[in-house]
Amino acid sequence: MGKDYYKILGVARDASQEDIKKAYRKLALKWHPDRCPADKKDDAQKKFQEIGEAFEVLSDEQKKRI
Repeated sequence: MGKDYYKILGVARDASQEDIKKAYRKLALKWHPDRCPADKKDDAQKKFQEIGEAFEVLSDEQKKRI
């Protein structure tokens, strides 16, 4: 089974595109590798990429249906 992108972004399954975008921006700022301490950069990098992937899928209607 695939990843639960809604859970990654912390939004409900019936969230609007605007809610998805807001959640993405908030998490992207929080987990951006340049904003995290040096000792946590690797974890932040992975989390940031995961958040980006979730947003990419949920912002595209065709990918979202899959």
